[in-house]
Amino acid sequence: MTMMFQEKVSVGLFLLVILSIYGFEAIWLARLAWKRIRRREKKNVRHRKSVLFVHVLAAAGVMCMLYGYLVEPVWLDVRRVTIPTAKLKGSSVRIVHISDLHCDRKARNEARMVDIVNGFHPDVVVATGDYLNDPAALPRLHETLGGLKAPLGKFAIEGNFEVWHWPGLDMLEGTGFRLLRQDSVLVAKGADEIGISGLSIDRAADCQGLLAGLSDDRFNVLLFHTPDLVEDVNALGVDLYLCGHTHGGQVALPFYGALVTFSKFGKKYESGLHRCGRTTLYVNRGLGLEPCPAPQVRFCARPEIVVFDIVPEK
Repeated sequence: MTMMFQEKVSVGLFLLVILSIYGFEAIWLARLAWKRIRRREKKNVRHRKSVLFVHVLAAAGVMCMLYGYLVEPVWLDVRRVTIPTAKLKGSSVRIVHISDLHCDRKARNEARMVDIVNGFHPDVVVATGDYLNDPAALPRLHETLGGLKAPLGKFAIEGNFEVWHWPGLDMLEGTGFRLLRQDSVLVAKGADEIGISGLSIDRAADCQGLLAGLSDDRFNVLLFHTPDLVEDVNALGVDLYLCGHTHGGQVALPFYGALVTFSKFGKKYESGLHRCGRTTLYVNRGLGLEPCPAPQVRFCARPEIVVFDIVPEK
């Protein structure tokens, strides 16, 4: 996954601002030390105001970094979305969506996520890829996914980490999750059915074939790791498209949003709920962090669990 030109520019400008602030701060501290050694100090009110402003920015930056490292990565956000549909007649179906666990040597949100998800008593749990950062965390991943309860089924697809980094590891062994590499399943509740289709990230080219036979009378869910297929499937009978991958940028700026999404659409579908034709898209910010050397922080992009209630239209 590569950054778009706009993302490279955004990251470059952001780093330039950060380096400028702390570069100025370092120079000022060095000059102050030199003046103390030489015992010379000139009073310049205007200069002192500008220096004070940079001090405030530098201190704020340190506070933001501490917050992004210590607080937000473990501050789970639970989002609830209700989707009325004429395709369900008598039953409501609750789907909980998790994504991008990125289980690592250090435990983060896994145990709390299991408690939260099970507390919502979902009918179905779906997971949309990127489960592991380090093979040493595989037992914790299995325990976490195995601890989730959903009477109508648990379904998962493969993201880029499964396909490109850990192709020999069985992420879902003994967890009760069914892997949908290029498959569709029906889930029944009462007299109603919903369809759940899933594609591994390396089978995106097979999307048209997978969705060609979807019944337009049934509520259809598509699982894919990234939002990159949404504008190709909105006329193929997909009612709800669930994905992750972007982490909401993992680092986002107030009023601007994600600096990087690694999506071909850039910031267009960076996170959250979107409408694309007849398809409702939800881009989950995920639960974990990209592995080092990526920054081990989240800022304005809290880890997320999403609860969907698909209900009969009144």
